[in-house]
Amino acid sequence: MPNRNLKALVSKIILFYSVFYVIMKLIAVLFQNAWPIPNLILTVPYLIFAAIGWVMLKREKYSWIYVIAGILVISVIRYYEAEWMVQMHQYFNS
Repeated sequence: MPNRNLKALVSKIILFYSVFYVIMKLIAVLFQNAWPIPNLILTVPYLIFAAIGWVMLKREKYSWIYVIAGILVISVIRYYEAEWMVQMHQYFNS
């Protein structure tokens, strides 16, 4: 059985998912008339995870803290995303 580095694999998945999420939100804001402020605010954690993940990828040093925090933060944001989006839109447009 080949040696698998689960920490590196999950770190790369978080990195690529974060980059993909930011790109998709930018496309939604620029071309699909999505609410800009809530969408851009929700991309901030993903930008942070992408930046940290990029540094870890370049150094080839991965952290379990990054993996656990990434899984938790991404899960929470995705679960509450629709609700937070509406609340932020109402807050900034009132």
